[in-house]
Amino acid sequence: MTIADDSRTVVRRAVRDALGDLDPGDLVLVACSGGADSLALATATADVCAGLRLRAGAVIVDHGLQEESDRVAAQALERCREFGLDPVVVIRVDVASFTTGAGLEAAARDARHAALAECARESSAKAVLLGHTIDDQAETVLIRLTRGSGARSLSAMAPRSGLLRRPLLGVSRAVLRSTISPDIVWEDPHNGDDDFLRVRVRRDVLPVMTRALGDSVVLGLARTAESLRADADALDEWTDSAWSRCVPDGEFPDRDVVVAVDALTSLPTAIRTRVLRRAAVSAGAPAGSLTRAHVVAMDEFLSHWHGQGPLSLPGGVTVTRKGGRINVSRPTG
Repeated sequence: MTIADDSRTVVRRAVRDALGDLDPGDLVLVACSGGADSLALATATADVCAGLRLRAGAVIVDHGLQEESDRVAAQALERCREFGLDPVVVIRVDVASFTTGAGLEAAARDARHAALAECARESSAKAVLLGHTIDDQAETVLIRLTRGSGARSLSAMAPRSGLLRRPLLGVSRAVLRSTISPDIVWEDPHNGDDDFLRVRVRRDVLPVMTRALGDSVVLGLARTAESLRADADALDEWTDSAWSRCVPDGEFPDRDVVVAVDALTSLPTAIRTRVLRRAAVSAGAPAGSLTRAHVVAMDEFLSHWHGQGPLSLPGGVTVTRKGGRINVSRPTG
């Protein structure tokens, strides 16, 4: 057996494991850009689904960010059909409408995920597969470390999130790409654009870390994400229980989220701040704009209360305290 055969076995086993809960006849979609990773996933999915008696299709999202993006999408469509995928759908998205100040990469991701969700809903697909590898996971952890992220953010990309599944988070990019001929692959110019933080991490940061610390760096970062995901899940469950005590049902007059101070102060800091963050988001603060500094400032209404005035949060949300209650509210106008 050749190295390429070994790689194909690894990739197909990962895809098969990710689809083991589906029933014969269910439709699986592959998100395909025409790049090496998604094309390799597409051909592996076609083979695996045939063996599992599943239907396999593809959805190609044209972001319209580069010249001739429609030609690239048409080529990806042709390749997916050659692999035996059916249906194959191309969706054009307006990335600009998803821009929220978080950058082009984030806007493109949000637009893509919205298109994937719409296509899955319209086709009654049971799963949408994404081609992220263990290398992508390591890059994500490093990027989020630089932002001072907490456990949930550092858990990076989940193997499953709703209909989205990432079967290749335990497979290296090199192994995946060895299963596909480079002659049929489109290389996204953005993958070489140093304006993108992920490109700089991939080209400059991870290679330096690997030379200094050894080849296990990528695996170690991915394992960190996996461990933190389990911790974050446990903390979220605890927060759910605490929320029901701190925010009694029915206490949402005038769009306020009313939080009981006594119930909050008895909680560990990690849970208390999660409850406060959830209160802010429930009142309308955009989750992506709510920083740790905002949550710490909210927590000072408990730990350092001296009658201070309202605290302003993103989205026009304000926080006030009166006696034993904290009001998290958004202007009605």
